[in-house]
Amino acid sequence: MEADGGTGGRGRALGRLLEAVLASRGEANAVFDILAALQAEHPEEIQEAIRTCSRLFGALLERAELFVGRLPSEEAVMAGSQGATRKYKVWMRHRYVSCCCRLAELLAHPSFRVRELALGTLMKFVQLEGSHPLEKPKWEGHYLFPRELFKLVLEGLLSPEEDHALLLSQFQGYLEYDDIRYHTMQAATGVMARVTDGRAEVPLTFWNNAFTLLSAVSLPHQEGSSPNFFVKHTGPSDKWKVVHLKEHRKAFQLMWLSFLQYKLPISLCKKVLLTMHESILPHLAQPTLMTDFLTGAYDVGGAISLLALNGLFILIHKHNLEYPDFYQKLYSLLDPSVFHVKYRARFFHLADLFLSSSHLPAYLVAAFAKRLSRLALTAPPEALLMVLPFICNLLRRHPACRVLVHRPQGPELDVDPYDPEEQDPAKSHALESSLWELQALQRHYHPEVSKAASVINQVLCVPEASIAPLLELTPYEVFEQDLKKKVPEPVPLEFIPPVGLLGRQGEPCAQYFSLS
Repeated sequence: MEADGGTGGRGRALGRLLEAVLASRGEANAVFDILAALQAEHPEEIQEAIRTCSRLFGALLERAELFVGRLPSEEAVMAGSQGATRKYKVWMRHRYVSCCCRLAELLAHPSFRVRELALGTLMKFVQLEGSHPLEKPKWEGHYLFPRELFKLVLEGLLSPEEDHALLLSQFQGYLEYDDIRYHTMQAATGVMARVTDGRAEVPLTFWNNAFTLLSAVSLPHQEGSSPNFFVKHTGPSDKWKVVHLKEHRKAFQLMWLSFLQYKLPISLCKKVLLTMHESILPHLAQPTLMTDFLTGAYDVGGAISLLALNGLFILIHKHNLEYPDFYQKLYSLLDPSVFHVKYRARFFHLADLFLSSSHLPAYLVAAFAKRLSRLALTAPPEALLMVLPFICNLLRRHPACRVLVHRPQGPELDVDPYDPEEQDPAKSHALESSLWELQALQRHYHPEVSKAASVINQVLCVPEASIAPLLELTPYEVFEQDLKKKVPEPVPLEFIPPVGLLGRQGEPCAQYFSLS
């Protein structure tokens, strides 16, 4: 009760100061007491001070009682002979700047309520400054947006020290407005350049904040009927860049290129690659500018290479990207781990697309079929149920490779001409070998795997087997399928009733073997 009463008392005191300042310019010095409350220790006091500042400077902006134009030095103006009104407006504008700087600092306050309220107040000031500009327009109809204040907001959000994921989720609501989205992209590009300039190592927290913000920016796929502005204007002009989608695409592209030019942590590279094909490439003005990043990621190896496939697929098929060593690199990605990574389904879906062309040389397809067959010898059942139809589909598409299954007396492991260590498919001698591995898998302990491997004994019909339902197959699903199978009535295997574990009467386990 005492805390509530104390907070309420301080709130009433701030309210009286607010009324005094707004009622008379002679009470202007009371602003210092209001601003001092922003330095309080208790979050409730700070929140009350933020609300008071919001009402105070919001009213001053609407009443045009802040200096408009390039802000001069406070000392020079106070010592000069300018009129009292000009001195008041300059002095109050400096207090407004101090308030905004403190609000930006409060974006890192331990209390999320304080952070959220500070962000909301700053965005309110952005809206009011846009409607009541504090800078003089260069010409009539000139587009004005409070860039400096908005830059202050973005610098606070993209903190190198504080994780602002939750606060950025609150900010995401503002990105629905065209002008906020456009200036967010421009400001974020500038903030990234300033934070990384001259620093040997940038904290991971900054990159996480930056990625959270950048990935929240989503552009429309086509030009809208009318722009949706956060800062209201009497009549948007076609001469303003902010109203054109192509300008948003350019800003979006520059923002992502600025982000990706730095050496990012592996965890962030994975997140970027996961969203590249859906959320980034379709909105770029020139998608081919992502070639260096995607090819660099493709050359890293492991999961990074698997994730880069999606973006490269789009560039190759839709934007005519030429990548001479693409299939050689794809071939090198086939190792035992490919059956165990969580991106397995994505990889085999894309590999199926890349190997679907009938113009691929027979030696290349044979190398992929042979490499997969060799890896299948040690693969888990759920992976085999997917990869065996995959191999059969390769043989259906490319009849020239069916020689691999028409060598019944093909070489065994010790004399197989295929070289599994060779990274170049053209030099692997796969076409001279046979898929004896599939014949070995016909004796697999799992009956479904044995059945899938036996398909090569039949005539491979032209319609391919769809592997889509098998891409996400898990060990649990395989186990569940086995449990649901109907088992025929058991056949008796022992005709002499057992009398005990070791065949002796009266032993402790005899009761469990009793037919009764």
